[in-house]
Amino acid sequence: MKVIDIIQNAEKTVFSFELLPPLKGQDPSKLHRTIEQLLEYDPKYINITTHRDEVEYREMPDGSIRKQIVRKRPGTVAIAANIQYKYGVPVVPHIVCGGFSKEETEYMLLDLNFLGIDNVLALRGDGVKTDHVFRPEPDGYAHANELIEQISNLRNGRYLDNELKNKAALDFCVGAAGYPEKHAESPNMETDLMYLKQKVDAGADYVVTQMFFDNQKYYEFVDQCRAIGINVPIIPGIKPLSVLNQVTVLPKIFNIDLPEAFSKELEKCKNNEAAKQVGTEWAVEQAKDLIKNNAPCLHLYTYGLGDNVQQIAKAVF
Repeated sequence: MKVIDIIQNAEKTVFSFELLPPLKGQDPSKLHRTIEQLLEYDPKYINITTHRDEVEYREMPDGSIRKQIVRKRPGTVAIAANIQYKYGVPVVPHIVCGGFSKEETEYMLLDLNFLGIDNVLALRGDGVKTDHVFRPEPDGYAHANELIEQISNLRNGRYLDNELKNKAALDFCVGAAGYPEKHAESPNMETDLMYLKQKVDAGADYVVTQMFFDNQKYYEFVDQCRAIGINVPIIPGIKPLSVLNQVTVLPKIFNIDLPEAFSKELEKCKNNEAAKQVGTEWAVEQAKDLIKNNAPCLHLYTYGLGDNVQQIAKAVF
């Protein structure tokens, strides 16, 4: 079932969450345990992240340094199919610009279509860690709206190869990312909203937000979107803070603010366990307020840690 249909047919706020694929070589049973912890709360869909190749420099036995390309979290398509058919819950694999060509993207979408997966979240994704700016692949995309346009073309039976015969349409529901406190690379909020409208105009069916810790930022963001003609559902993304150093790391990486009241409670924490409890309690209150104000869905970022997300889901669903 498509995410847009789930949202439009829901009579109340629904629940979804996001998972990281296991690292290469890891046992997938941990991923399954996280899912099984959360099934009790009736998640309507599950997002699966996609990760580009990374560059590593490794010392060889002879003392030389060799550059190697590695993919630390492979298998998004296979994991997505496994989850959808093992648990009967729709999955939303991420499709990213970073590290992928147009043709590789098309093949990934074809694989998903063959597997009966009809939801994707289209993102620019991260650049190479050693680069100061995002660099697209030689035959790839620099911006998410271009990626969404390719997916929209496939929905209309338009492939990269114009000479194909008997071209079947691939009917995907497409999500896009929104930033209530603007993307870190955007010069201002107005420009960032313009970029989001380009993604919606290119064919995005709904928006899911970056994490935020102040619900007022989300409500203002929705109002700003509506004011410029972005009328698709806007799903709030919630991440419970789980370790103490995230107090400084998250604002720096994601360009977000921590409310003063939240920061003061975290300052009292002496260890990660205390910070995790404060973060979970704050997320519960965020979730309750968002449900009270008729958010279409609560999307929880787990990053592989299911117990705090389970506490939140238990408190509100």
